[in-house]
Amino acid sequence: MRALNTIIKSALSAAVHAAKRAIKPASTYLALGAAAALMAACHGLPQKTDETATWSNNKLYSEAQDALTGGDWGKCAKYFEALEGRDPFGHFAQQAQINVAYCDWKDNETAAADTAIDRFIQLHPDHPDIAYAHYLKGMIHFNDDLGLFGRFSGQDMSERDPKSLRESYDAFKVVVDKYPNSKYAPDAAARMRYIVNALASHEVHSADYYYRRGAYVAAINRAQLAIKEYKNAPAIEDALHIMILSYTELNEPQLAEDTKRVLSATFPDSPYITGHARQGAAKSWWQIW
Repeated sequence: MRALNTIIKSALSAAVHAAKRAIKPASTYLALGAAAALMAACHGLPQKTDETATWSNNKLYSEAQDALTGGDWGKCAKYFEALEGRDPFGHFAQQAQINVAYCDWKDNETAAADTAIDRFIQLHPDHPDIAYAHYLKGMIHFNDDLGLFGRFSGQDMSERDPKSLRESYDAFKVVVDKYPNSKYAPDAAARMRYIVNALASHEVHSADYYYRRGAYVAAINRAQLAIKEYKNAPAIEDALHIMILSYTELNEPQLAEDTKRVLSATFPDSPYITGHARQGAAKSWWQIW
């Protein structure tokens, strides 16, 4: 900073000297403006201070917990990150790491949350809360495909790229397979079933896309893929229906009839068989709450 001040003073002195001699006025004004800008940059704006710099680790942890409890997710993540950075092997470090992931997730910072929880899992594979860590990873990706407002606008997750859903499924599967007695296992299993439905429906959306564009063979192939990979998913009913329609368009009445018999045996109350709409509340298949 001292060297910078010396340079600024020299530049300012040269500019004033040039002004007095009235030589090249435009250059003079430019020199004066540049010197003033440099001086303002150095002295004009106050430096932002870190309010946590003088806090003890206990106070920082207490404030971070208060932010967590109060739902101030940005501050929560910031304080827990600061706590981890101060003492990465200390008393609060491991809890801080997992809380950073949680707070980033709640703050819709999905990428940061995923990075934080992956780091925790890698560093602490035998931690008492490792089942929760895998469950949290599943939750981070569970809502990712819908985006911030997708759930509330009625957008169907199955219409989007299923990559994040697969990552969520894999994380929940770790909970169910490796920690079946944990309190997170039942909910993880329910969400796995939901994801299977979503992935099946994603394939059916693709089949329907091809059917509506006259690509009937491609429609049949995608519908068959859904049936093969996701045997018990509700979306299979629609997959079979698309196959019937596609075989009909391809003038394959026997294949269409065979598929219709499978549909009737598997979903006897299907409106595609009875011709009547289902009774009961019109709740989307993907709504598990």
